Amino acid sequence: MRLEHKVILDWVNPDSTVLELGCGGGTLLALLVAGKRVRAQGIEIDAKAVHDCVEKGLSVLQEDFEGGLSGYPDGSFDYLIFDQSLQQVRKPDAILKEAMRVGRRIIVGFPNFASYTVRFQILFGGKVPVTPSLPHEWYDTPNLHFLSISDFIDYCHRRDFTIENSAFVRKNSRVGVLPNLRADLGVFLISQRTGSETEVPPTRGTAAGPLPRDGPGD
Repeated sequence: MRLEHKVILDWVNPDSTVLELGCGGGTLLALLVAGKRVRAQGIEIDAKAVHDCVEKGLSVLQEDFEGGLSGYPDGSFDYLIFDQSLQQVRKPDAILKEAMRVGRRIIVGFPNFASYTVRFQILFGGKVPVTPSLPHEWYDTPNLHFLSISDFIDYCHRRDFTIENSAFVRKNSRVGVLPNLRADLGVFLISQRTGSETEVPPTRGTAAGPLPRDGPGD
């Protein structure tokens, strides 16, 4: 099991309702159904991936979620999940706002474009980087946005989203120190901040938990 999937599995409460946006072949949803008995639904545009989900016994709609989630009432799900799909949408800000309306908590995982391997390839190679977390060439990548861990933390602060938990991964191991520089992937559990909430920063160097406003280090 991929470490980031294990992290998500740990975060999701048993018997919850889950909607995964861009669920691919349903690997994560199947793990959540088997391990946490969640009531799961997915949205996926690729026909072959939808077929793979159906073969796993999952409930998946074949459609493009970029059109919005207007068909879902407020608070329809306990969790909405973007497992490396958020950076592939044209307007991630708009879809995250909709996700916050539909879900009580949002889980976002994405490749970190500021890792040292990416920086070295740009600096010394002068080309768009190709790494295990960014495996595509510039001409066939599904990614439309290239963000770093620090970018996402800053974004959450601007939008008044609470970072309830976070984890950083490199080569299927956790990264605790300088994740913006060292991690290949970031995974965040976020929610809409209420007026009474105050985000409490953890001790530096932890691999999980809300992060301080001055970021995870460069």
